[in-house]
Amino acid sequence: MKLLLDANISWKLCSLLTPHFGECTHVNKTSLPVPAADTRIWNYARENGCIIVTQDSDFLNLLQAKGYPPKIILLRTGNISTQEAERILLQAKSSIEELDQKDLGLLEIW
Repeated sequence: MKLLLDANISWKLCSLLTPHFGECTHVNKTSLPVPAADTRIWNYARENGCIIVTQDSDFLNLLQAKGYPPKIILLRTGNISTQEAERILLQAKSSIEELDQKDLGLLEIW
């Protein structure tokens, strides 16, 4: 599984999530410009087989307009610490694995 963390998610999560989910990259560590437009991130994720992890509901609009891939994990948690984001994502690991393996396009985490 490849996770692509959006700009609104801490880059520090990459090293914390990689042991649990496989490859994890922050959007600012890709070949995309900083800041990258949502459509550029969307296209990069689709071309590279990534699941986008974001707090930006604009990706929900892209998913509704374009379908998937890429798949989206939408964190609806408001502002949280890196440690809290790690805890929430690890707690949702089975749901994230299901998203990766099944014909699903969106996982919303509240």
